[in-house]
Amino acid sequence: MLRLTVTVPSELTEKVTAVLADSSAVSTLSVLRGAAVRPVGDVVHADVAREGANVLVDRLRDLGVHEGGTLQIEPVTTWVSRAGFEADEETPGSSADAVVWAQVAQRSYDDSELNWTFLSFMSLATLIAGIAIVLDSQILVIGAMVLGPEFGAIAALGVALVRRRPLLLAVAARALVVGFVVAIAVTCLAGLAGRALGWITLDDISGDRPATDFIYSPDKWSFIVAVLAAAAGVLSLTSAKLGGLSGVFISVTTIPAAGNVALGLAFGAWAEVRGSGLQLVVNIVGMALAGWLTLALQDAVWSRVPAPRSHSRLSRRIHAEPPPRR
Repeated sequence: MLRLTVTVPSELTEKVTAVLADSSAVSTLSVLRGAAVRPVGDVVHADVAREGANVLVDRLRDLGVHEGGTLQIEPVTTWVSRAGFEADEETPGSSADAVVWAQVAQRSYDDSELNWTFLSFMSLATLIAGIAIVLDSQILVIGAMVLGPEFGAIAALGVALVRRRPLLLAVAARALVVGFVVAIAVTCLAGLAGRALGWITLDDISGDRPATDFIYSPDKWSFIVAVLAAAAGVLSLTSAKLGGLSGVFISVTTIPAAGNVALGLAFGAWAEVRGSGLQLVVNIVGMALAGWLTLALQDAVWSRVPAPRSHSRLSRRIHAEPPPRR
């Protein structure tokens, strides 16, 4: 279930409540008259089955709710309600499959914002990747992968294409380009400092590195893994069932490749720069394509085709159960 909180001027309240009351996806509806101070008006609360949220959000936007007031969408993590259960049963589709596009778009903008936090995480992750390359440490490579924040911006590219949002596309592309450029520059400077101090040698960069040689040796599997990992990551971002993002972070080598590019530049190891640069491009392109195709499938087919209601028997059993004894 989702909780919709609509704050609107009083002249829109009746239209908003009519839209919500007319939907079988809404299990509860309440209006607080005169509760809003900015804008001056009313507050409307509604509990909505997740799979019915998109239609309601679109209708409320058509009323101009987002122009004159505010529409908030929050997940209800725990709810005990027969009306809520029936609304979820009657609404076509499965809550786990439903993509609430307003939530996805908001998260995409948040994850793609170019700010000091984003640049700091990119730089720190790439620095750790650089140390992992020098030490030939797979553990540190994994740590750098998990720390990197780039997947949110890469997924936002797919959202922008599917939802036709050129501004989001520009924001996400800018965050990726600037983020990687800054992270590579910072790590390159650190590599130059390590070279001057004698802590890092050319052999550390271009010598035998059996644990981390995959960073600068892209092949068909690099692209395939990037596609599969990004598809799983997008499903985790859009679905009500989270948990797949950690697998995405440790499956693709964008940040380690950036770290190797930086060290290659610091030591003039151009073979490393070319190999890692190609690895970086292959991963980003594969992830962006997979994100776009996964979201396009969800938008065109997945979230619009009702899933089989395997728990209809459960519904009848719950209705037939006597109330618990106290």
